[in-house]
Amino acid sequence: MTGDDLQDWRAAFAAHGVVRIPAAFSRAQVGAAQRLFDWSIANPGPYAGDVLAGAEGSFFQDHANPEALPHYRDFAMETGLAPLIAAVLGTRNLWLLYEQVWRKEGRATRRTPWHQDLPYVPMAGHHMATAWISLDPVAEAASLEFVRGSHQGPLYNPTTFSASDERAAMFADGIWPSLPEIEANRNDFPIVRWAVEPGDILLFHPAMLHGGAPTAAGQRRRTISLRVFGDDVTCCPRPDQGIAEVDRLAADEACGDPIRILAGKPEGFPFRHPAFAKIV
Repeated sequence: MTGDDLQDWRAAFAAHGVVRIPAAFSRAQVGAAQRLFDWSIANPGPYAGDVLAGAEGSFFQDHANPEALPHYRDFAMETGLAPLIAAVLGTRNLWLLYEQVWRKEGRATRRTPWHQDLPYVPMAGHHMATAWISLDPVAEAASLEFVRGSHQGPLYNPTTFSASDERAAMFADGIWPSLPEIEANRNDFPIVRWAVEPGDILLFHPAMLHGGAPTAAGQRRRTISLRVFGDDVTCCPRPDQGIAEVDRLAADEACGDPIRILAGKPEGFPFRHPAFAKIV
């Protein structure tokens, strides 16, 4: 990495909300990431399950596994990923929010519906990112896709990832704008995507509209996502009207879940909790 590379990545992230960082990991570090992925598959957490469950073409994900935190914390720090992200974001400090793993393999799978990550978490700020790390080569046509510049807003009424209606909204009508019909009107949106190799990173802001291409039978796509935040991130409560109980992010000071604890804090309160591992 050169100083010019860093400046280019920083400028692209700020303007477009997403940047591809090629060859960020060595071959040995890619091997470490593969072992970490295998550990997550063998040790699923409380939120493991299928996306679009009940539909043909569903696929597996797991996230925010409490037992996984120290493993992913160490990976982010030992590989140099954490300081790299901090440099791109321009933050002095960086915390790990949680990890997420995705597995699409064997049978054909559906595309990941268009969505934003940020509406699901009660936070706001510029110093936020998701590092999307594919453990398999992915052709451009099969890669993660983004609507360039969509991190600048607005936030949309988030999808519930219903198998019967990919645009089914989480909150009551009229609270936030409805998700646009991107897939049916692709030419109306500045969609960007990249081919990636193991070792590359796609770094994007969680307010970005994005979705994943489907996979064909026999194809494999194993992905790790690390979600991080930095200095300027604050609490930002989410709506409660119309939300199903299963999706409710109820504030709960006693539950031990730092995100649920911070869900009850006022807007602008620093998004901080000792449970979030400091990685820079």
